[in-house]
Amino acid sequence: MNANLDKNELSAYDFETHWNNAYRKTPVNSLGWYEENPNPSLELIDSCNLEKESVIFNPGAGATTLIEQLLDKGYSNIIVNDIAVASLTELSKSLTNHKNSNVQFIVDDLTNPSELLKLKNIDLWHDRAVLHFFTEQQQQEAYFKLLKTILKPNGYVILAEFNLEGAKKCCGLNVINYNEIMLQERLGVDFKLLKTFNYTYTQPSGNTREYIYTLFQRIE
Repeated sequence: MNANLDKNELSAYDFETHWNNAYRKTPVNSLGWYEENPNPSLELIDSCNLEKESVIFNPGAGATTLIEQLLDKGYSNIIVNDIAVASLTELSKSLTNHKNSNVQFIVDDLTNPSELLKLKNIDLWHDRAVLHFFTEQQQQEAYFKLLKTILKPNGYVILAEFNLEGAKKCCGLNVINYNEIMLQERLGVDFKLLKTFNYTYTQPSGNTREYIYTLFQRIE
């Protein structure tokens, strides 16, 4: 590794290596965040009453099953992102029933973006278990700056993170636990909280993880 890398670049390198290793070493359906049925997310997305051509952005998507289910529902303008090529490769493989779909895959770092900055007019930003890994203020600021840059007026934001009673680590990494007040503070006064609920997720191992799900709308 280049000893001259700045702090942002070092963090990006570590995350990239960490998540690529996670997806290369463990079957997707055995990973601690794998959801066979992403029902809480689907419930919140359905409540937004989006048009089928609305732009849905899933940052830190990993190999989520959500994308296939959104395609099944007829959504046609989906963008997925992850820092790990291995995760998006697995996600692409899972979409065998939608080979002709127009899903856009972007490998980029949410905390030091380049390609992601080219996006605009996002109707829905959906994050499950991504933000809570950004433990440094600089990372959090970059995340929310990107969100506010590419989300359209009146667009929606779903943030689903470990809640205050949740685990303090995931996949060997420290996390920040959230409640809806903390997430509102991060987003600021231009976002209105529409829905929130706690949810107990059961991992493939049988262990449980406590989440908070929130739905916000930009009100400018």
